[in-house]
This record gives sequence, C-alpha cells and structure tokens, in this order.
Amino acid sequence: MVVVLAGGALAIGTISGRAATSLVAVVASTGAPTAPTSLPLPPSPQPSSTGPARPAPTGSQHPAAVPTFNRSARSIDDPTSLWAVVDKIRPLRPADYTPPDLVDVPVPHVWNPRLRAEASNAVVGMFAAFTAETGLQLQSQSSYRSYGTQVDVYNQDVAGNGQAFADTSTARPGTSEHQTGLAIDISALPGNCSLDPCFGATPHGQWLAQNAWRFGFLLRYPADKVPITGYGYEPWHFRYLGADLAAEMHNTGVSTLEEFFGLPAAPGYN
Repeated sequence: MVVVLAGGALAIGTISGRAATSLVAVVASTGAPTAPTSLPLPPSPQPSSTGPARPAPTGSQHPAAVPTFNRSARSIDDPTSLWAVVDKIRPLRPADYTPPDLVDVPVPHVWNPRLRAEASNAVVGMFAAFTAETGLQLQSQSSYRSYGTQVDVYNQDVAGNGQAFADTSTARPGTSEHQTGLAIDISALPGNCSLDPCFGATPHGQWLAQNAWRFGFLLRYPADKVPITGYGYEPWHFRYLGADLAAEMHNTGVSTLEEFFGLPAAPGYN
C-alpha cells in the first residue's frame, strides 16, 4: 500500500512491482503526480468522396424525338391518291379520269351511290356509328360522278342560275371532287335541308361536322373558307382522305387541303 500526499490530495492505491518503484521515484523527484499522457484517438472514418460505384445509366439521355406527320407520304397530284387535291386551279389529269375501283355503297340513298372501295367502307361505318350514337339516320344524296355526268350537272346549273353563280356551287367538268370517287353529299333521312346550308344546323349536319374525321372524312367546303376553296358553304359535302390525314387535320385545326399542303387559294378558275 502506498500513500502519496500531493497538493493536499490523498491518493491511496495498491501498486506492485517495478511500477510502484517508478511511481515513487517520480513523485519524489517532482513533488506532484504527473497527469497521464493522453493517447491519440483513432481517426474517425470519413465518407468516401466517390461513394459506391453507380451502375451506368441505360437508355438514351436525350428526349425521344416526336414523330412529325409526313406530308409527302402520298401524292397530291395523282388522281388515284387518297390525298389528291382537286380544285378550280388543280384540275384532274386526265380530265376524264375514272377511278379504278368503284363499288356500290350499301347505304340508304337518293341516287345509287358509288365510291372507291376504301371510301365506301368508311361511309358504311360512319352511317352506322351516326345511327348508333344519335338514333337518327343518314342517306347518300350524291357520290361519284363521271366527267360526262358533270358536264350535264354544270350546264344545268348555268342554265338555271347563270355561270357566275354556277361557278360558286358546281365544279366545272374535270375539276370536281365527285369525279375522284372520294366525295359524297350526305343528307338526313327523311330529307331535311338537303343540299342546303341549313343542313349544318341539323343534328345530322352537326354530328358530321364534329365526327366525320373519325372515319377519314373532311368537311371540304367550310363556311369561313370560301376565299380559299372557291365554293360556298356546303355542310353536306364530305371528302374521304384516309384516317391518318383526316386525324392530322383535325388535331392541327387546319380545315382545307389547300392550307394544309401550302397550296395557293383557288377562289376562281385560271
């Protein structure tokens, strides 16, 4: 047992062997106990500057390109094309063109309708959808007209109303969409405002104006586009374009073929 008196403090402890001898010697020489030397602490672990390896990203780091509509996918000059643009300054070539695939259209009608096969199928689907959604019925008023038939129709309009008026309501032979086999005039069944602008205010005309695009059709002569198309408002005249072009025009809000394809307006004949 060693008793050490230092600085008025009494420390009692048991020290054995050489450690006791050394401690006594230190106390004797200094007169005070020496504070134990602090041992350095081990360094704290530091977070890795790089962290765990991350897997390489997969896939493109750039936004996916949004496909744009290809306006040159079909010809607008070839009369056999679904996109053929026919107006007062873009006549059919040849002028007496006859579509290669005309078929009878199995829908109610005033005059037996004939159209190109794809357009015929679309009309059947559109008429069926109209009846299913409204409980009403549509009928075909007029559809394909040959060059010879258009001669008769135009001459009758001129004889009855004069050429100036006829040129706003009936295409001259060789410039009629009806000759393409892709256009149809539609009326209510039973008839109501047939071939008259008031058709646009009927439930039949309103439904067609809002929904014909779903079946690949375009209301070809809108009321606000007379300076572009050259024809008065015809809410009964629908032109088949195919589902892709009709949907694109609907989605972009472009209502005439001339504007969509960047073509000159056709208010009159050259």
